[in-house]
Order: sequence, then C-alpha cells, then structure tokens
Amino acid sequence: WPRIMPTGARPVNQRGLDANGELAARLADEPLFELANHGTRHVPLSVNGQSAYGIAGSASAQEVVDEVWGCHERLTELTGVAPRFFRSGTAHYDDVAVAIVRELGEVPVGFSTNGDAGATFPAKTVRAEVARTSPGGIVIAHFNQPGSGTGAGVLAAVADLTAQGAEFVHLD
Repeated sequence: WPRIMPTGARPVNQRGLDANGELAARLADEPLFELANHGTRHVPLSVNGQSAYGIAGSASAQEVVDEVWGCHERLTELTGVAPRFFRSGTAHYDDVAVAIVRELGEVPVGFSTNGDAGATFPAKTVRAEVARTSPGGIVIAHFNQPGSGTGAGVLAAVADLTAQGAEFVHLD
C-alpha cells in the first residue's frame, strides 16, 4: 500500500533566522517547503520551567507567548507569510502551553521518528530510522548541520521510500 508521509514543514528558530535570513526567504519560496515556527529561544514549552534534555523550559504563560510570538513575527517579516505550525525546542509541551500556541493561531506539532538523534547519527543510521517511519509519521531531523550524516541519510531514505511507493504530502 502507498505510505503517505507528511513533508514540507521545516521548523526554524529565531537564532537560525537571524543568522540565515536570506536562505530562509529563499526556502519560503520553494513549493516543497513550508517554514514553521521553532521558537524564539528553542526551549521546551511549559508554564512552570519544566526541562527536557537538560534544557530549562519557559517558566510562565508570558514566557510561552514570548517563545512563540518572537519567532512568529520574525518568520512573517522574512517570508511575508505567518507560520501555521509550531514545534518547541525539544518538542516538549505542557497542556497549558499547547492551548496558548493554539490561541496564538499556530498548530503545535511533535514527531514520531527521531531520524538523526540531534544530527549525531551517521548517514546509514539516519537512512534506516527515516525508512522505518510509519505511514503518516513525522520525522525530526536537523538539516542545519551540514557536516552530519543527516542530509545523505534522508536523501537515501526518501529514494528507498519512493521506490516502495511512498507518497509524500504537506503536513496540513
């Protein structure tokens, strides 16, 4: 059966946008990409400072708003399009933070497959991890680390999946 897999939404944080604004604007013009909000500081999203992977989270409702809205405004300024999707740094949220993201007009998103373990996997492992994603799954991988095995591994996995009849669709 064809495996339907979402593609397109690439979350970027404000630090990345500030360092690579021209590239972000070019990616925003590509029909295969949709830039999504990955936060102002790239932190877990909570109202009580909950940490994930040793990174302290936002610590109040106002910090949640600031984490979402700062990058939202920067993405909108750079691309001319407001982001529709949000994934927090580490992809961790509490329920209140999820409600705030929705109130701000974005859809909170997670992932089902860790494709590159924060750009630490070699290409062969990335290929295997991405290829094992279930239909409808979302892969997290770090295309912002050109020296890692992520790019080569993802390209190989996409070729494998396409040969198996997978169809890639936008997140929405």
